[in-house]
Amino acid sequence: MKRVTGIGGIFFHAQDPAALRAWYQRHLGIDVQAWGGAAFSWNDAGGSTIWSVGGDREQFAPGKASFMINYRVDDLDALLQALRDEGCTVLDKAPDSEYGQFGWVIDPEGNKVELWQPPQGQ
Repeated sequence: MKRVTGIGGIFFHAQDPAALRAWYQRHLGIDVQAWGGAAFSWNDAGGSTIWSVGGDREQFAPGKASFMINYRVDDLDALLQALRDEGCTVLDKAPDSEYGQFGWVIDPEGNKVELWQPPQGQ
């Protein structure tokens, strides 16, 4: 019997939900719907969503939350530059790895957001 078959959603508390939704819509292009969220379909991209539990608190620093959301992107360098130009707090990009490219931005509530560009062909 299968139990968990994927991630159905990610939910988190915000001090100002409307402002935070607007930030994600403007800066990361998330299509926020009237009900307050967005649905992502991976059928066309052939991608997957990873769920992982770890003990290293440092991976979330300097974020204030005990979670971090990873968003897949097409052009990490261009997005990070656009975020800088828009006045967002962008952290240093990690060196490229076999898993792709990773970068981070801090949202208005101090949450660290991971941006991931997978390797070519994935």
